[in-house]
Amino acid sequence: MKNSRLVYSTETGRTCPECGRPVAACECRRKKAKTPDRPKAFPDDGIVRIQRESKGRKGKTVTVVHGVPLEAAALKELAKALKRRCGTGGAVKGGVIEIQGDHREMIARELRREGYTVKLAGG
Repeated sequence: MKNSRLVYSTETGRTCPECGRPVAACECRRKKAKTPDRPKAFPDDGIVRIQRESKGRKGKTVTVVHGVPLEAAALKELAKALKRRCGTGGAVKGGVIEIQGDHREMIARELRREGYTVKLAGG
């Protein structure tokens, strides 16, 4: 199967280019899917880290808040308050708050006012 470049078969449908099996029975894709897409870059040490990101977002800048020690519902409420304060949109994904635009300083001020230890991470 090493020299095969079969991508689609009317008999089995799409096939994996690496192992040649049908995509539904492919083992190499499942192994890759089990690894997390975003490695945990920051430790859970009680410090809230605020970072600016634009990779994978078509050049759009997003302020990302890591390490807020809250449950999911409380995290959504905090994100809602931060979005309202910044006057922009955002989301909570995987325990991380994402706010559209570069609002690191404003978010840091608000979180310090709430009593969190805040650190600006990244560049």
